[in-house]
Amino acid sequence: MIVVHHLENSRSQRILWLLEELGVPYEVRRYARNRTTMLAPPELKAVHPLGKSPVISDDLEVIAETGAIVEHLVERHGAGRLMPTVGTPEYRRYRYWLHYAEGSLMPLLVMKLIFSKTTVAPTPWLIRPIAKAIANAVGQRFLDPNLKLHLGVIESELAATGWFAGADLTAADIIMSFPLEAAVARGGAASGYPNISAFLARIQARPAWQAALAKGGPYQLLR
Repeated sequence: MIVVHHLENSRSQRILWLLEELGVPYEVRRYARNRTTMLAPPELKAVHPLGKSPVISDDLEVIAETGAIVEHLVERHGAGRLMPTVGTPEYRRYRYWLHYAEGSLMPLLVMKLIFSKTTVAPTPWLIRPIAKAIANAVGQRFLDPNLKLHLGVIESELAATGWFAGADLTAADIIMSFPLEAAVARGGAASGYPNISAFLARIQARPAWQAALAKGGPYQLLR
């Protein structure tokens, strides 16, 4: 049995969606965030030493990192589904977006989230003006221009078929869902991109996405 160690309001929601699309039985073990720090609880360290989510166990093998989990589940349980044929141009795009989501796009969004938090409590009020000035400078000179660049590339990629790796849904679309949802949640960075908006509406209407949402519990992205 596959067990998903699922942190509320987190990237692990994609793993539930993937398993629903695959039709693979699984168990969800939910973990709540610390209400002060919004970090994962220490109980997750009993599953994996980093104490992060997503983490799964599959026949007692513990696997961490979203990309590694997605590849494992598709290769072991997919029976050829949710991935293009190896060696095709679609497969090369699939592999690219599978790694791009966490390797290139999410770091920018995490930085945007962190800098936004420096201007509010618990940052001491005396240094908040300085923190705000630094956060604004980093946003204007680095984060916002780079997010605009990335989102423009993504918008163009979705123009052809509405999916990231060919004419049908693949695991690349599943792994790309969270950063695009985060881009919308964190200051509306993805507004003004009709292909991205259509992509998010399309995936959120899927029965498997809805089923994963029901099983995963609260899903409101940090902002």
